[in-house]
Amino acid sequence: MIRVLLVDDQPLIRSGFRALLGLEDDIEVVAEAADGREGLACVREQLPDVALIDIQMPVMDGIEATRRIAADPALARVHVVMLTNYGMDEYVFDALRAGAAGFLVKDIVPEDFLHAVRVAARGDALLAPAITRKLIDRYVAQRPPTPAGSGLEELTGRERETVVLVAQGLSNDEIADRLVISPLTAKTHINRAMAKLHARDRAQLVVLAYESGLVTPGRS
Repeated sequence: MIRVLLVDDQPLIRSGFRALLGLEDDIEVVAEAADGREGLACVREQLPDVALIDIQMPVMDGIEATRRIAADPALARVHVVMLTNYGMDEYVFDALRAGAAGFLVKDIVPEDFLHAVRVAARGDALLAPAITRKLIDRYVAQRPPTPAGSGLEELTGRERETVVLVAQGLSNDEIADRLVISPLTAKTHINRAMAKLHARDRAQLVVLAYESGLVTPGRS
């Protein structure tokens, strides 16, 4: 059973998501909250698998709530998905840097929404290749690379190759095909790279890959 927390200051949005999720046999909404502070308390109390958190809210916004969740080792298994009214806004990159696994637009079709919740629960990033490229073009390209010492020197050659492919938006199966290895081996390389770079999930691995200069916009 996938345990989900809804955090949004709009009751109608929460009711709609709760009704949709309630129809699924493998998903349970364990709590709701109307602002980031209340949501953070619910996360600590309920330990959901997925926390759907609105970016802009009163009292405490979603980015700060996400940052605090990501900083708490006791909440390491909570996957945060940010909710936004727009496909790309100025807050999305900051949300990913704060520790969000990805983001969803509130007008997403029900089938895609349910799929996204399940993807997040597995620990995969919600960053399709097209969205990743747009994110990079608009935000990462504006930021200078992180100085040396980001942890890249600890990666093996194959781990570096894997991180580059993750940053391009490829799935484990696609990475396995590209490198002629098994999906399990690809996953192992990704997990080891995440551990060495202290990345919470694949989304942060993408951010780190570009911020460190391992991958640069416009270069495949």
